[in-house]
Amino acid sequence: MNVAIFGGTFDPVHRGHLAVARAAQKAYKLGRIYFVPADIPPHKLRQPITPYHHRYAMLALATSGKQGFLPSLMEAPGEEARRTPNFSINTVRRFRAQLRHGERLFFLVGIDSFLGIATWHQPEALLREVEFIIASRPGFSFADVARALPESLRPKTPAGRPFRRNAAAGNFVLGDVKLHILAGVKHEVSATLIRRAVSSSETLGRYVGPAVAEYIRKMRLYGARGSGS
Repeated sequence: MNVAIFGGTFDPVHRGHLAVARAAQKAYKLGRIYFVPADIPPHKLRQPITPYHHRYAMLALATSGKQGFLPSLMEAPGEEARRTPNFSINTVRRFRAQLRHGERLFFLVGIDSFLGIATWHQPEALLREVEFIIASRPGFSFADVARALPESLRPKTPAGRPFRRNAAAGNFVLGDVKLHILAGVKHEVSATLIRRAVSSSETLGRYVGPAVAEYIRKMRLYGARGSGS
């Protein structure tokens, strides 16, 4: 069975996340996709983040009833005194240790996040540890993907010359690094748009599912006035 980790802040989980997961599920025959909300995202240490329990609850609501979609507590908060940033390499290794014989592990990520892969913790080890599925968007090329890699893993030709005009789609193999580029997924949703919808008369349901929208209103997240207002 093919298994994928879909990590992120999920603040909140929205229709774009689910669209990416569905497309990856179909394209790579993923039996299970684990949505893993980070307790302390390393790249957002100075940004305000909705408490973990709310983000996990919204994930549980968003994935309920969707075959193969599972919320994961792998990066749930530990003891207060021991809380440290959640590094993807550690999460991948914990998941790999739990795999059954014959299961194949993938790491699902959007191309905007992947472009910063060289700044992640132990990026070379991470890229060799797990196969990446990168959800691309129009305007990105293989050259962009190549340039994003840590210097030690980049193609030796200048600026990924063979890939410069090739749209980011298909498979990209560099030695023991395997990248799968998932193209054609429309997910024009962002946390900014969601917050704007919450604070205006715009319909929140355009961006999140009904259960998540109701949770946001009920818990008064992102400036919502509550379900009774």
